[in-house]
Amino acid sequence: MSAGSPAAGVIRVGVIGVGVMGADHARQLNTAVPGARVAAVADADPSRAQAVAADVGAAAADDPLSLIAGADVDAVVVATSDPTHAGLVRACVGAGKPVLCEKPLTPSLAETAELVRDLGESGAALVSIGFMRRFDPGYAGLRDAIRSGRRGAPLVVHCVSRGVSSGPGATSEYSITGASIHDLDIVPWLVGSPVSEAAWLAPRQSREADGLRDPQLLLLRTEDGVLATVETYLNARYGYDIRCEVVCESAAVSLAEPRRVLIDADLTRAGDYWPDWRGRFADAYRLELTTWVRAISSDRAPRGPLATVADAIAAAEVAEALIRSMRQGGGFVPTQLSRSVRP
Repeated sequence: MSAGSPAAGVIRVGVIGVGVMGADHARQLNTAVPGARVAAVADADPSRAQAVAADVGAAAADDPLSLIAGADVDAVVVATSDPTHAGLVRACVGAGKPVLCEKPLTPSLAETAELVRDLGESGAALVSIGFMRRFDPGYAGLRDAIRSGRRGAPLVVHCVSRGVSSGPGATSEYSITGASIHDLDIVPWLVGSPVSEAAWLAPRQSREADGLRDPQLLLLRTEDGVLATVETYLNARYGYDIRCEVVCESAAVSLAEPRRVLIDADLTRAGDYWPDWRGRFADAYRLELTTWVRAISSDRAPRGPLATVADAIAAAEVAEALIRSMRQGGGFVPTQLSRSVRP
């Protein structure tokens, strides 16, 4: 990731899109990531950009393209709405600047494939994708336990992703491309085999959901025969709840969901939940940003589990298969597993 990198010193980062996610990235970069400083921010809402810029001691750019072109920006984080990702990533690569783009790379497989073809091998090398669960200490430990082989081969994976409420305008398709996409990446990353077919199912409609099928149950089968279930429930109300269990030949290995407080009283045990992803995955975001900055700073620095555009395509292929399954009423649909557009 050396193209566009400074020879030495602090990496000056521009953050495009400073809503909840982008503002959190900007603060992490300034306070918790060694060797990084936020130089500029941009947002569709100028007042929000000004507020975050003041908070982190950065400049507020007039527009994202001027931020990308700025001589005071070495690398860029893109945390804007999904449909804007492709154009901004193209601009970053055109300027020779490394970019960390929040998932998904684009909203559809066709657009992702087109973007990757346009970038070419050298351009794609500048792009990292924000699949931060790879950096979560729990998921990393789960993967290590599976890959050690001491528990036998993995057979079944159970994933649960529940949130308090869906965002404005959420659709059934967005539940897959914007939420379940994390599980579509993490399952093959955990077990070491790509997803070859997928099926979409849904129970009766929750009264808590408006305008989308929620919850959804996704079934994934990998090339080497692992079967995974993915429950995504955007409007679970009770809290932000992430679970994962891998059943192996001689053991079951699970995430230990972090709790901030446990109270034992009156013959009961009670714990609290995070209200959203920021607290639950704070360590994962910090480690992801730190690895990204180190990779930019030195060609010798390991990329670690940073996701690439090839990973983005793989997840998009599974998402597209699930959307096809949804629209035809369920049933397994093969993923493309195409290597033709991968760098």
